[in-house]
Amino acid sequence: MIPLLTLLAGAGVGHAETFSGQVVGVHDGDTLTLLTATAQTVKVGLANIDAPESDQAYGQAAKLGLANAVLGRAITVDATQRDFYGRVVGQVRYQGRDINLEQVANGLAWVYRQFTDDPVYLQAEQAAIQAEIGLWQDPAPVAPWLFRHH
Repeated sequence: MIPLLTLLAGAGVGHAETFSGQVVGVHDGDTLTLLTATAQTVKVGLANIDAPESDQAYGQAAKLGLANAVLGRAITVDATQRDFYGRVVGQVRYQGRDINLEQVANGLAWVYRQFTDDPVYLQAEQAAIQAEIGLWQDPAPVAPWLFRHH
C-alpha cells in the first residue's frame, strides 16, 4: 500500500489506494473531509456521482443525506485519482455499504456519466426517477454540471 502522503502528492493515482478514517466534515452531497489515523485531513469527492450544489435545489438535502450516512463515522475510501478541485476521488464505504450508490438511490445525486456507465448506478438512478425520490420530485431538475455553467 502506498502511503497516503504519496497518494495526495501526485496529480493522479495509477492504481486504487485504500485508506480509512473518521468523517469530520460534510461539505455537500458528494464531498467530505476525513481525518486519518495519522491525523491527516483529506478532502474526498465521491466517485461516479454529482450531487446538487449547496445553493441549488436539493443541495442542502443532498448534504444532509450524506451527513446522516457518514458524519462522525469511520469509513473506508477506495481512491483512484485526484479531481480538478484537488480532492481525492473514491468509493466511500461504511460498514460494507456503498455510500456513493446510496446517494443516487436516495435521489440525492446524479450518476456522473462523464466518469461512469456502471449499470448498478444507472439502475439505481432510474429507480429513484421512477419513484420520484429526492431531487426527482422536481419536474425539471437541473444537473449540477449544467447549474455550474450558468
